[in-house]
Amino acid sequence: MSTKPLIVITGASSGFGAKAAQLFNSKGYPMLLLARRIEKIEELPLNFENVMIEQVDVVNKEAFRQAISKAEAIYGSTDLLVNNAGVMLLGNIMSQEETEWETMLQTNVLGVLNGMKAVLSQMTKRNHGTIINVSSIAGFKAFTDHTAYVASKFGVHGLTETIRQEVADSNVRISLISPGAAETELLSHVTNQQSHADYIAWKESMGGLTLDPEKVAEAIAFIYEMPQEVTIREITIAATKQQA
Repeated sequence: MSTKPLIVITGASSGFGAKAAQLFNSKGYPMLLLARRIEKIEELPLNFENVMIEQVDVVNKEAFRQAISKAEAIYGSTDLLVNNAGVMLLGNIMSQEETEWETMLQTNVLGVLNGMKAVLSQMTKRNHGTIINVSSIAGFKAFTDHTAYVASKFGVHGLTETIRQEVADSNVRISLISPGAAETELLSHVTNQQSHADYIAWKESMGGLTLDPEKVAEAIAFIYEMPQEVTIREITIAATKQQA
């Protein structure tokens, strides 16, 4: 049994979440890894000795809460929650299906709130704990064909700063990381072919390669490994060639 505290990561099956899971696993932290596709987590190069995997959609607040309680019964209180689960469905507001707006707002905003609500009570009682919300440059800057996605990530920025102020007196840290375009599976969810093609063309203008998700994981670890009395409120990280 590890003597290190529990880390919970959502959206751990790929992208930033998978890389963060690998990094913290190499450092010996016990982890609860959450995703809808747990078979993808099981394929990661991890030492699974102190790793719990649960199939959870972060929109389901009760399942989310139960998974955390199950892990805490074994590993102790959650010391770090990485709210990474998210979806990016691009499309013009006039043609995009409303169900795609709902999916993004529910996952990207309500899913983050569900996770925070599940751990904040014990964190404030202990006067210790960290939550890192994964947002996006689209959380403070608009991009064509990103309307509902931008709305969801602006929401993550707003709720993160508000809750940071609410729990600061309890010595609980709330941080935000805002990556630019990255080599993740987010684009694979896009259903609008024109929006997808436009994104690929934009990516090619940067040389065809965007941010390495491993660098985002390293930035997450950097935030967490600061002393508890230090909060890095936000990191914006992107490929050097990304101008927007």
